[in-house]
Amino acid sequence: MGGLEEEKHARYIVSVEKKKDDFEALVIEHLRMNGAYWGLTTLDLLNKIGAIDVDAVVSWVMECQDKDCGGFAGNLGHDPHLLYTISAVQVLALLDRLDLLDIEKVSDYVAGLQNEDGSFSGDMWGEIDTRFSYCAICCLSLLGRLSKINVEKAVNYIVSCKNLDGGFGTIPGGESHAGQIFCCVGALAITGSLHHVDRDLLGWWLCERQCKDGGLNGRPEKLADVCYSWWVLSSLIMIDRVHWIDKEKLTRFILNCQDKDNGGISDRPDNAVDVFHTYFGVAGLSLMEYPGLKTIDPAYALPVDVVNRIFFRK
Repeated sequence: MGGLEEEKHARYIVSVEKKKDDFEALVIEHLRMNGAYWGLTTLDLLNKIGAIDVDAVVSWVMECQDKDCGGFAGNLGHDPHLLYTISAVQVLALLDRLDLLDIEKVSDYVAGLQNEDGSFSGDMWGEIDTRFSYCAICCLSLLGRLSKINVEKAVNYIVSCKNLDGGFGTIPGGESHAGQIFCCVGALAITGSLHHVDRDLLGWWLCERQCKDGGLNGRPEKLADVCYSWWVLSSLIMIDRVHWIDKEKLTRFILNCQDKDNGGISDRPDNAVDVFHTYFGVAGLSLMEYPGLKTIDPAYALPVDVVNRIFFRK
């Protein structure tokens, strides 16, 4: 099996599909704001963030900000959305450039998307999803502006999405899904509200996601997928039940999904690699304290040293 191909993964991320040496090719032409966050965070976890032109990335991120509302778009000329605003804030946090933001303007944009029932819309068009609750809470916490929203209502809305199996869905009554569980548990962790979670019931549902091949799936009867190494593990860590899965088998599954020749990690062995799964594979290994990787924070999805820098500086 061998170990993690750190050098090849770093090279793969920097050159994604362009075979150029500049990171802008990846960010602007291929993957938009979320891709920038996945790629940069992976490089930082691999201790390779020095491989990119920080100023070029930062100026591109700032160009994606809507000058009127303060939210960020997925790419130049697109509409702002919470999903991209959190990625933009995470990228600037990673690169230690949060000082470039008009923090009141960005946080007013995020807070303005909270609805009367405590839920959040993703953008002006009004779609509601617990992913957006997480994005808003994580974003405002990183900016030190959680007080701009009604936290109690936000928490109550998330709790209303809890199911009989201990999991959470996109909206009240929505099916439990590992990705949504991360969003809800992460938001509850950041707001100090984890007492609302039935840790044993949810922990059991999450550890049942481990398949025979060692990988994790997102819900019953699905194939394992490397990305759930992040969604499931981070949730188990936040509720203190991570010892309920077999880390050795999961580590082996992730390492088997590597392209050992050209770098990158795929969803499952022998499939095509992409930056999304490369990030979630490396992040999953980081959660399991894989040697040589920086530690990632399970709630904020950023390296622990970045999170500490933000909160201790305040």
